[in-house]
Amino acid sequence: MAEKPIFLTPEGRAKLEAELENLRTVRRAEVAERIHSAKEEGDIMENSAYDEAKNEQAFVEGRIMTIEQMLKNAVMIDETRVSDLVGVGSFVTVLERGDDDEEVYQIVGSAEADPLKGRISNESPVGKALLGKRIGDEVSVKIPDGVRHLKVTEIR
Repeated sequence: MAEKPIFLTPEGRAKLEAELENLRTVRRAEVAERIHSAKEEGDIMENSAYDEAKNEQAFVEGRIMTIEQMLKNAVMIDETRVSDLVGVGSFVTVLERGDDDEEVYQIVGSAEADPLKGRISNESPVGKALLGKRIGDEVSVKIPDGVRHLKVTEIR
């Protein structure tokens, strides 16, 4: 089965690579030291510090595997491309019907989505609706609070 592509900006890839390096070099060693210390305390069968350290070890190893898989399936977003269509990496300015305030979104992969910073996933309802649209196009998007009617006013 083919793995789903993970769309990443260069910044997002760098963050994941830095996190992976930290997990491999720093966190693994810290957890190993905690396990070693807990073993020295005696019986590991009823040792909560040992159990916590082993749980953390499982989390760290799982996160390492997740990041490695994400990087393996990474598709880099070209933020410098110029297009008249909304795509992953585009900055899209929209105007909601009945509102005079424009909103700017960057369409990114789900790994980098941060709606509070205007970075929405290409898999989100708004992100999906905007993909492939041109300036002047209008979309209606079902969201948990109802329906949003958006008009694309700029693409960069």
